[in-house]
Amino acid sequence: MRYAVQYLRSLVFVGQMYLAMPVFGLVYALPTLVSRRFAFHAIHHYARWVRWTARWMVGLRSEVRGEVPVDEVLIASKHQSFFDILLLVSVVPRPRFIMKQSLKRAPVLGWYAMRIGCVPVDRGRRGQAIAQMVEGVANGRHAPGQLIIYPQGTRVAPGVSRPYKVGAGVLYQQFGHDCVPAATNVGVFWPRTGIYRKPGLAVVEFLPRIPAGKPVDAFMAELQGAVETASNRLMHEAGFRPED
Repeated sequence: MRYAVQYLRSLVFVGQMYLAMPVFGLVYALPTLVSRRFAFHAIHHYARWVRWTARWMVGLRSEVRGEVPVDEVLIASKHQSFFDILLLVSVVPRPRFIMKQSLKRAPVLGWYAMRIGCVPVDRGRRGQAIAQMVEGVANGRHAPGQLIIYPQGTRVAPGVSRPYKVGAGVLYQQFGHDCVPAATNVGVFWPRTGIYRKPGLAVVEFLPRIPAGKPVDAFMAELQGAVETASNRLMHEAGFRPED
């Protein structure tokens, strides 16, 4: 019975979350055509709306820990579900993502993603993807902000191991910015797919910076060690065990 009630609450929550997206999109559409800064207002307000409704509709509280980067940096984050994207967007001033090419065609989301300067890449072709990524980031340097990349390339469920791709290292080396790693446990409560949302405390945590200038291999090893260690700690804190 308890599961059925939580599932129903989750269904209502997910429904209103997706209905709210075009509403926010329409409200901010005209201002966004005038100035890119209104696109950031739109996504900030939408992300905060989802965090707020998640709290009272399904009992999913959320928290961002660590020092939020506000300068021009590379953020390399663990990615477990849509919710960690929203947590990042809700606090980072001018986020733009390395995203998969197909999202350009997504209603509302795709248009706003391009307005804030996201960089679409074809993940199916590794060499071309890296070239697209470097070119897209270079073309967007006139609009500085916080560039966010998911070094594993996709959402990864808790307890699942996936290698870190070299794209994060290429960007780190090519553009000479510090990197802020970010860990999360959101997948414990908000899965990669499906409706059910568990109550609890979802966390994204910004970790100590990795200064610019390190060799790519050393950078990648440090990044993976920091993100995986912190994410495992956060998931353990949330009650997750690998056997679950």
